[in-house]
Amino acid sequence: MTDTLLITNCTILAEAASSLTANGFLKAAGGVISDIGNMSRMPSAEGVMVIDARGKLLMPGLINGHNHCAMTLFRGLADDLELAAWLHDHIFPAEATHVNPDMVYWCSKLAAAEMLLSGTTTVADGYFYADSVAGACRDAGLRAVVGHGIIDFPAPGVPDPARNVETVERFIDAWAERDPLITPAVFAHSPYTCSPATLIRAKNLADRHKVRFFIHLAESRQESGMLIDPRGTSPVRHLRALGLLDPNTVCAHSVWLDDEDLDILAATGAHVVTCPQSNLKLASGTARVGDMLARGIHVGLGTDGCASNNSLDMFREMAMLAKIQKLQTLDATALPARQALTCATTGNAALLGLPRLGKLAVGCRADLLLLDLQAPHLTPFYNQDLLVYAGKGSDVHTVIVDGRIVVQDRKLLAFDLEETLSEVEKIARVLQRNTQPTNTRGQKNVN
Repeated sequence: MTDTLLITNCTILAEAASSLTANGFLKAAGGVISDIGNMSRMPSAEGVMVIDARGKLLMPGLINGHNHCAMTLFRGLADDLELAAWLHDHIFPAEATHVNPDMVYWCSKLAAAEMLLSGTTTVADGYFYADSVAGACRDAGLRAVVGHGIIDFPAPGVPDPARNVETVERFIDAWAERDPLITPAVFAHSPYTCSPATLIRAKNLADRHKVRFFIHLAESRQESGMLIDPRGTSPVRHLRALGLLDPNTVCAHSVWLDDEDLDILAATGAHVVTCPQSNLKLASGTARVGDMLARGIHVGLGTDGCASNNSLDMFREMAMLAKIQKLQTLDATALPARQALTCATTGNAALLGLPRLGKLAVGCRADLLLLDLQAPHLTPFYNQDLLVYAGKGSDVHTVIVDGRIVVQDRKLLAFDLEETLSEVEKIARVLQRNTQPTNTRGQKNVN
C-alpha cells in the first residue's frame, strides 16, 4: 500500500488567519505534507491514493491542549457541583476504587474515538497509568502528549507517594522513542496536591528529559488558601518562588490571576491552556484570555476531562472561548473567531513543543481534516469564522493523522469502536453498583 496521499478538488484552509484556497490539492508522503496548491498545477496521481474532496474543506487537525482521557468513565457521574466538592467528594474517591490499567486503556480509547470523530488529531493528556493512556492513543491512531500524574498522596499505580517522580521517570524512559505518535511528559497535578519539594523534583525531571511540564494552576478562587507550604501570595507567585515558571511550563486553567500574576507569566514565558466550558460548569470563573494575549502570553485551548465538561468536541470549545470573552468584557471584538481557531491549532502546537503541527504547509506533519461544507448550517461558507460559530464535530468527514486515514465517511478505521463501547460499559456497570450519580441537590439519582 502506498504511503502517499493526494487530496484533490477541496477548499483549503492552511492556517487560522490565512485566506481560503478554492479548488486546491494537498499531497502528503511518509506522513509529511510535500506539496499544496491550486488544482491548476496538481502533481501526477500515478501510484498514489487519491481522495476526491469536492464540496469539502481541508484544514489542519485540531489539538486539544488539556484533557484527562480516562475520565470518560466519570462523565455524568457528579454534575452541578463546585470544584472542591466535585473533586474531593466524588472524583478522587471514584478514582481510588475504580482506576486500574484496564480501565484507563479502554476509557482513554473511548476518549480517542470521540476526539477523532470530532476532528481532534492531537491531545495533551494528564493522568495515572500513563502507559495505558499512551497505548490507547497509539492503538487508536491519535497523536498524544501523555503526561504521567504526580501527586503527594497514594494514587492509582503509585501507592507510595515517595516514588511518584521515580514512577514518572520510568514512563518517560519507556516512551521516549517508542512510537512517533506518543510524546511523554510530566503532569504535576497542582500546588495544592504537591509540596514544593515534589514540584521542584517534577520540574527538574521534565527539564532533564526535555519534556513538557504540565500543572493545574489558579483554577479556583480558593486555591491560594489551599497551597502546600506557600512561598508566595498566589499560585503563580508560589511557582515563581520555586523557580518553576519558564517556556517549558504549561499552566492549565489559570483563571484567578491578577495583573501581577499575568505580568509574571509574560516575563517567564510560561504557557497557559484555558478550558472555558469546564471552568463555567464548575463555576470556577473565566480566564482573562484577552489580557493574556495582550501581554504576549502564549494561550492554548483544551476541553479538560469530560467529567467536568462533558464533551471533547473542540469545535464546541472554540465557540465558547470566543463568546465567553465577549461576555466577560462586554466587548463583541474581544476575542475574534480566528484567534480561537489559532488557540486550537498553531497555538496549542507551539506550547506543546510540536511546531510542525496545526497548519498545512510543506514539511508539516500530515494531520488533516476534511469537513463537509454541504451542511445547511455551513452554507454559505464565506470564511473560517463560521467554523467557530457554527461548526460541529459532526461536520468532520475524514481524519488523517501522520498521513494515515483514521476516520473516513465518519467511520473509525483504526480500531473497533463497538468493542471499546462494550468494554467501557462493563467497567461502568461495576462503578454504578457502588456509586449512584448525584443530582443538582446532591441527592442520589434512582435509575
